[in-house]
Amino acid sequence: MLVSPVAERNKDSILEILSEYLDPKKDHLSTLEVASGSGQHIVHFAKSLTNVTWQPSKISAPSQESICTYIAATKVNNVKKPLYIDVSEPWERWAGLSQRSCDVIVSINMLHFCSFRSVQGLFRGASELLKPRGILIIYGPFAINGIISPKCNMELDRSLQESCPTEGLRDVDVLRQLACKNTLRLETMVDMPEQTKCLIFRRA
Repeated sequence: MLVSPVAERNKDSILEILSEYLDPKKDHLSTLEVASGSGQHIVHFAKSLTNVTWQPSKISAPSQESICTYIAATKVNNVKKPLYIDVSEPWERWAGLSQRSCDVIVSINMLHFCSFRSVQGLFRGASELLKPRGILIIYGPFAINGIISPKCNMELDRSLQESCPTEGLRDVDVLRQLACKNTLRLETMVDMPEQTKCLIFRRA
């Protein structure tokens, strides 16, 4: 069972955002989390939003095992087994997920750790998998109009690009334009703790 201190700190604030978009009065809602990390987030969300079926995903086998361990330990019955999903691949290869099958897709702290090809893949996949008026929620640190602040985010961006030039904080306006090309619209941007934000995109 992997443990992420960051996930422990931000899980409640992200849950607040999810609660606004996942109506507790509606049954049979389906949410896909892309890159579920340790599994701490998804079981926490599942315990509070019990009317939602949660689908975790992760590339690495150790993380998939951790997710399964969290599911077993918390005894949540509305979280499926994790899928292997590589967002850089065409959405048709995303573990056989069906077109228009998701009410919400969630991506937490992923975009700055992956290539721009994967960022593009996330938006293309979301466009195909989300139902009409479905929501894509992306959480993390971002650049705004080419500017990264405060200093901690600047240092994070520098460190990521030194390790891998294709990684780094994504600019919100670039993501907005990418979304528009994929039938998604940036509906709102929410300031979150620890110099992060939630971007809410809605499918047309």
